[in-house]
Amino acid sequence: MIRLCVEKDKDGRYMGFVCSGHAGYGEYGQDIVCAGVSALVLTIANSLEAYTPDRIRTETGEEDGRIACRLEAPASEKAALLFDTLVLGCQSILSTYGTEYIEITFREV
Repeated sequence: MIRLCVEKDKDGRYMGFVCSGHAGYGEYGQDIVCAGVSALVLTIANSLEAYTPDRIRTETGEEDGRIACRLEAPASEKAALLFDTLVLGCQSILSTYGTEYIEITFREV
């Protein structure tokens, strides 16, 4: 299962996300759920760096398919739109393929 945890501060502003796991929807290299979530997560992380003034820290772990992307300060308006896009895209995948393949949670940091 893919687990996406979106982190927000006490005022509800985005601070980062952690995504880990493998969907198990299809065979390795053929898993469209993993491919979809991976494309969203990597695009958002790269876009935060390329298109926003926000400073980010990223960590990856190949063993568990983990990527963590954390902001040093609450998200700018541009970054918040990117986070909204990540959540919307992953919610769409969840709606289509089901809760046995992806879980989305929110956590206050």
